[in-house]
Amino acid sequence: MRIAVPNKGRLHEPTIDLLERAGLHLENGAARKLYAETVDPDVTILFARAADIPEYIADGAADMGITGLDQVREADADGVSDLLDLQFGRCRLVLAAPEDGEITSPADLEGKTVATEFPTITRQFFEERGLDPTIVEVTGATELTPHVEMADAIVDITSTGTTLKMNRLAVVEAVLSSSVRLFAHEDVRDDPKVQEIRTALSSVLAADGKRYLMMNVPRDALEDVRNVIPGMGGPTIMDIANGGDKVAVHAVVDERQVFETITEVKKAGASDVLVTEIERLVE
Repeated sequence: MRIAVPNKGRLHEPTIDLLERAGLHLENGAARKLYAETVDPDVTILFARAADIPEYIADGAADMGITGLDQVREADADGVSDLLDLQFGRCRLVLAAPEDGEITSPADLEGKTVATEFPTITRQFFEERGLDPTIVEVTGATELTPHVEMADAIVDITSTGTTLKMNRLAVVEAVLSSSVRLFAHEDVRDDPKVQEIRTALSSVLAADGKRYLMMNVPRDALEDVRNVIPGMGGPTIMDIANGGDKVAVHAVVDERQVFETITEVKKAGASDVLVTEIERLVE
């Protein structure tokens, strides 16, 4: 099973980190190589440009791939299935035009010019609205094009909007919300190994921001403790060897609720409270 991942840029490190946390440890590191073996003899990592990964999957060079949804939509590649939102690399593709200008809606661009690094997505956006502006493809500095009379508006990626504001551009309309996803060729999406990898990555994401609480609780205080634990479902309750009138209570709680929860369970009678991190959580 071959997984194509970004070879550099802002998506590379988070992707490698996620694979490592999921147990797919790369052999001999990942620096400046075309591919790497993993601890799973059936899984190989291929390193490619994020924009090329959709084609790798569509052509069968890779069975799976990790890249942005925007790259897959722009490639318009056949047979690429979206399996899992990996919850990083979030951004928006937006239509923007000069502040205080005449462009306030997509319709205002009929017969005008739009510059973008995403001509396929941009063309589809306007076609869906029955509009036909001239699309000019650029490879960088998109925000400058309206100010040097190359375009009347742009379609570009923004994360915080700061760059748009610095270039005196205002968002006219959102085009696409994107994040990094796990993709697979549709012919193998139901393959057991593909599903195993999807589950491994999903379990890491599910564990993010969660903590595992363990405590001893007197049986007569069990109901009071149960009522103040904001866990995922009910807590797990187990007898303690030689525990006498106490039982062990385990629960998964949100990290943001740990401080308050410890205070409340202590008030309710719990003791020996232990908090640990969770590496993976299979739901």
